[in-house]
Amino acid sequence: MLYGLLCVVIIMLCIRIYLMKKSAREISTAFAKRLETDTNTLIDISSRDRDMRNLADSINHQLSNLRREHLRYYQGDKELKNAIINISHDLRTPLTAICGYLDMMKSMDKPEAIERYLSIIEERTHNMKLLTEELFQYSVIFSDNKNDKTGEVLVNQILENSIIGYYGAFHEKGITPEVHITENEIIRNLNEENLSRVFSNLLNNALKYSDGDLIITLSDNGEITFSNTAKELSTVSVEQLFDRFYTVEAARNSTGLGLSIARTLIERMGGRITAEYIDNRLIIRIIL
Repeated sequence: MLYGLLCVVIIMLCIRIYLMKKSAREISTAFAKRLETDTNTLIDISSRDRDMRNLADSINHQLSNLRREHLRYYQGDKELKNAIINISHDLRTPLTAICGYLDMMKSMDKPEAIERYLSIIEERTHNMKLLTEELFQYSVIFSDNKNDKTGEVLVNQILENSIIGYYGAFHEKGITPEVHITENEIIRNLNEENLSRVFSNLLNNALKYSDGDLIITLSDNGEITFSNTAKELSTVSVEQLFDRFYTVEAARNSTGLGLSIARTLIERMGGRITAEYIDNRLIIRIIL
């Protein structure tokens, strides 16, 4: 009886080893096929063994992560190529104009014409400075976020200071912001510099897209809205405003990084930022 029992155990172990080896071969073959083809089909095995099925599930999970990373890499590579083309165009246009006007100035002796050309050169140079500054901010923000120090920040004060800083630019464009800031102190644990940069980018965005008005609101619950008429936009373009390097023709002197940077910083601080287009008005909301 003991000998018979031992034989049964050996046979069962052999069958189990055979089934596990079969499952391992199935996993190996399916894994190789998944790597060679772009498919979302999961690895499935015939075995009902719990450990082998757990192994297959674990590999499926890792394959899903690998596909997501591959997709992110592909999209990022494509985005980078498009960005290089757009940035090259944006920087080349003012640079070509500057060189052209400098050549014209060399052959002229009329002070009034030279003064006009210098004014144009100054404007083009300023545009190039803004573009390079946005690119610098983008590279710094997206390369390292380990040094973001947080502390209690009075949102009301940061918003007010940001608006005051843009007063001259708004006045030059004939825009008088309508500001509604709650008297209640809105205090959040944030990075003050990042929050200030977000407000700056949003105000700069209003300068680009506004048709002459801007309403800024900070409510009692900490919700912040920037609203302005923007007939040049559309529902489709608003959905893409937060995409990196996306620009619309109404704001060609831009890398399209301002709102992308704002979204990244807001999300990094645990907040949320959205945009919508209602009755020709661009409305950007921030929840802190």
